[in-house]
Amino acid sequence: MKKTILLAITVPAFVGAIALFPIENQATAFHTDAEIAFFKKNNLSASKHNNQLLSPPEFAPIDSNVLFPTAKLCGGCHGYDPNMNALVTTSGVDVNIYDDWRSSMMANSAKDPFWRAKVTHEILVNPSHSLELQDKCTSCHAPTGHYQAKLRDHKPHYTLADLYADSLGLDGVNCQACHAQSPERIGDLHSGELKYDTNNLRVAYGPYELVFAAPMHEFVGITPTYGEHILDAGLCAGCHTLITNTVDLDGNFTGNTFVEQATYHEWLNSRYDESHDNITCQGCHIPQIQDEIIISANYQFLTPKYPFGLHEMVGANVSMLKLMKNNREALGIEATADNFDSTITATLRMLQHQTLDLQLQTGILNGDSVDFQVHLTNKAGHKFPSGYPARRAWIELTVQNEAGDMLFHSGGMNPDFSLTDEDANFEPHYDWINAPGQVQIYELVPGDVSGTFSNVLERGDKGLKDNRLVPQGFRIDDPVYDTTLVIGGALNDPNFNRTADGTEGSGSDIVHYRIPTNGYTGRLRVTAKVWYQSLPPKWMMPMFAYSSPEIDSFKAMFNAADRSPVLVAERVLDSVLVSPVSTQDAAQSAFAQISPSLSADGHVNIQLSGDVQLHRVQVWDSAGKLVWDQPARELWLPAERGVYFVAIETSRGRVVRKVMRQ
Repeated sequence: MKKTILLAITVPAFVGAIALFPIENQATAFHTDAEIAFFKKNNLSASKHNNQLLSPPEFAPIDSNVLFPTAKLCGGCHGYDPNMNALVTTSGVDVNIYDDWRSSMMANSAKDPFWRAKVTHEILVNPSHSLELQDKCTSCHAPTGHYQAKLRDHKPHYTLADLYADSLGLDGVNCQACHAQSPERIGDLHSGELKYDTNNLRVAYGPYELVFAAPMHEFVGITPTYGEHILDAGLCAGCHTLITNTVDLDGNFTGNTFVEQATYHEWLNSRYDESHDNITCQGCHIPQIQDEIIISANYQFLTPKYPFGLHEMVGANVSMLKLMKNNREALGIEATADNFDSTITATLRMLQHQTLDLQLQTGILNGDSVDFQVHLTNKAGHKFPSGYPARRAWIELTVQNEAGDMLFHSGGMNPDFSLTDEDANFEPHYDWINAPGQVQIYELVPGDVSGTFSNVLERGDKGLKDNRLVPQGFRIDDPVYDTTLVIGGALNDPNFNRTADGTEGSGSDIVHYRIPTNGYTGRLRVTAKVWYQSLPPKWMMPMFAYSSPEIDSFKAMFNAADRSPVLVAERVLDSVLVSPVSTQDAAQSAFAQISPSLSADGHVNIQLSGDVQLHRVQVWDSAGKLVWDQPARELWLPAERGVYFVAIETSRGRVVRKVMRQ
């Protein structure tokens, strides 16, 4: 018999036999008496705080009346291993679950000062809805505290006061908030409705089929169990799809609803869903590494597991991570500054490398103006930005002459990081921008019953604008389009989510800029930047007009914080030659000609007169796509028939010629 077959039979049988032994007989199967005495004497735990080891949980079974343990109990084995045996990569990098989690937005969802302030803001606007508002908001920001109060104590509402006095609620989205969710109704739930099986609640679902369950069962009162659904994107749906009930300006319910966020549905309406590429939420936000990892400290005999999911759980909210890092003591956050720095670095990495592609191209010079194109392609599995509707991104485009003087500026910021040229209500979506007072902002704008922007979520009646970059594969005929609408001018933009042949699903947008040259001759420096902002002043100021302890506290933190937006991407054209020569003025531009103007095979030649020197040749198709960029007098057009524009930069200036490919 082969060794592999023998092991396949004997190992599961051996582990199964151990798991069947009565739990009370297992106390010394994992640690010797000497080891346990050592842990207690030295207050050893598997979690670091300021380079000190925290006190461990008691080595006694958890009271069965406590439905969910706190993450700190899980950190005893799934946190930092001082022996560097568990939760360490093959190259020696510490990847322990607890430390990665505790500086994430998930871990601090119940301590998020903006969230607390916003809940009290909603209450102050509609005080008669206070209990329902608090109960709804805590269902996602403090799910285990919320559901323990419901399932065990049968409380009708779980309020902020309950949360503040509840160590479990203050744990935010902790381990069991996800790992205890039932496989039933995965993907069907929304708005904080989560399915915890009350008949089998003391379980932790994980991605590994063969698990050694007895230690966790003995010391934490939880049984680790294989659950295929733990890697299903539907696990995130219960909180990352939120539909609210609309009230009018007097607080009366209208019967309408508003989609506050639908990140899970955006994923369903993409190429990444399970019917296509099947790259789930976990695939990006809990990225897997192929190292063999021992996933529990203090058990050197455990079999390493792979692939291993890094519990970084990062999104895009750098600003809030920085604010919470600087206010850890006031917010009661145990994560260290180093923990936060790691999470901030991972967040920036996702924003700047996994979010979007940016291209900047020159267009056609028409004598008195020059055209540029900013081409953005969304690489995320959902809209960008996604989540809470305050979040937005915009394009800043600057054009400078050779002396460094600013000739054009769209998307500039004020000292408070509001936008200089933004409309008071909201900025429309643009296909063409030709004035500095116009700026392309990608955002969801909630509107109240009067059709005016509102940051009061309960007043959300309809979207006034939603031109956020949709994911690749997005279609308006998708079954979930009703919760993922494109709203406003982007619907009529021929470049928004369209490929060159006009079909849907590109996940991109092209913004055209036409800049007056005002007779300028010389070279230009053109810069395009995409900025991301999670806490716009436009969203903060209406809330700061109210007062509550939570609002006042957050306002002080906000005013003292680094509120600068994050630069997601940047592209520069360093030397764009501008000439006053008009493409219609054949007499002045006769120094550069092309032939033939009607090409059967795509072959085109450029003729220059006298001592004219060639600097650059660019060719665009009729859709504005750059198809050639090299200084050659002989060029070949693409195989596709149609009209092409050839821009020729020379020592005497720049001219544009039109040629037809048959």
